[in-house]
This record gives sequence, C-alpha cells and structure tokens, in this order.
Amino acid sequence: MLSRLFGSRNREERRYAVPEGTRLYVIGDIHGRADLLRALHARIRADLNASRPGRAVVIYLGDYIDRGEASFDVLDMLLDKPVAGAESVHLLGNHEDFMLTFLRDASVGDLWLKNGGDATLYSYGVGLPPVADREERHRLMREALETKLPDRHLAFLTGLKLLHVEGDYAFVHAGIKPGRPLDEQVAEDALWIRAEFLDSRADHGKCIVHGHTVTKDVDVRSNRIGVDTGAYFSGLLTCLVLEGDERAVLQT
Repeated sequence: MLSRLFGSRNREERRYAVPEGTRLYVIGDIHGRADLLRALHARIRADLNASRPGRAVVIYLGDYIDRGEASFDVLDMLLDKPVAGAESVHLLGNHEDFMLTFLRDASVGDLWLKNGGDATLYSYGVGLPPVADREERHRLMREALETKLPDRHLAFLTGLKLLHVEGDYAFVHAGIKPGRPLDEQVAEDALWIRAEFLDSRADHGKCIVHGHTVTKDVDVRSNRIGVDTGAYFSGLLTCLVLEGDERAVLQT
C-alpha cells in the first residue's frame, strides 16, 4: 500500500523536487532479506502499473548483504530481476565495502563476521574451517569465498556508486560530511557517518536520502530523509517514493 509522507514540512521550508516526469523509488537497507525485496519489488510494479510516469528509477541505498540468510539471492535478484520498465541505480553500502575488503585482506575477518558477514559467507556455501588458528581460519574462508563468488557478483560489487543525484535530492548510504561539497565527499563519510550528519541542521544544497541508521519509521527532517527501518529484524523494508515535490512510502 502506498501512503503519503508528510513529515515535518511547513510553509517556510523548501519543497524539494525531482525532475519533471520522473518517479523515484528509493529502497533502504536490505541485509540479506530476499523475501522482503521480492515483495517490495512487487509493490513497486503494482504502483507503476496503476500510474506510469515518463521515467521511473529504482535507487538502492546499499547494504544488500550480511545479517540476513539470503545475501547471495539478493544479489542475484538485483542482477536478474530488476523492476521492469525502470532504471536501476545501485549504491555502495558499508557492508559491501566490508566484503570487498575481506576479499583483499582476511585480517578484517573478525570484525566483518561479527557484523553479519558470517551469514553472507554461509549464503555462498562457505562454512567454518576446522582449524584452531583464527588467522588461518579467516584465510581459508577468504580463499573459499573467492572461489565461490560468481564473477558477475564481484563485478556488481566493485561497480557500485558512492552517491547519486536527481533534481533536488542526493542519495547516499550513510550520509555526507556537512559543509563539504557533494562532489568532494569521501567514502569514509558516505559509508559510515552518523552523529555529525544526523544531528546537523545545515542546508546541504540537496535533501539527502540515506539508510545505514535504523529508525522505527521513515525519519523525515528538513535537510534529510532516513529510510533504514531495520528490515533484517523488523521485517519492514521501506521504499521512499518521490515524484514532483510529493513524497510517499511503500513498505513490506
């Protein structure tokens, strides 16, 4: 069901808009929940069938993997079953970056596994090697993942964008460094930033739409919108719908 999102806007606040004739569907952190992504794609298709704009774009804010049991399936779905009739924009999340780092350097294994990487490894058929030495265990797991990871998954992960702009909106996984121009943002902030960005009331030039930080409902502020509703544990995968200067929400 599509519901209108009014948030905290008042007459004095700027009304951000997307390009004329364009409708954007912005999906928050998926975290291995292929079942929820499948359901949300169906809702987007139904919305498009009910009223088709001149141009439709589905923007994914990153964190497709980890924590949930179906990271492999999520990447397959993004590659093989996009929303028909819509463009797809895939942004990099900190969890994809974690996985890519692990493929280069097994020493981050402990930290990645504790942050949900274990579920991703299992989804690729990589188990826990029966060796006592932790470094050796992580090295073997990295080698196994490298063998089992399809080339097209690796190409997808290495090709993810850091930031995307449409009209008066900018889309990024975690947020931006306040006071720094959008074209000068760095990966560390785009993938990890929290308090400095979340607490900022600065005008960023664009309304920043992001995931990364879990909130119970869509978090609408005057300068940003957060759409990570904790799909992995809540079962609520959220899609922000933007058209003209209107906002609405689709959820599982």
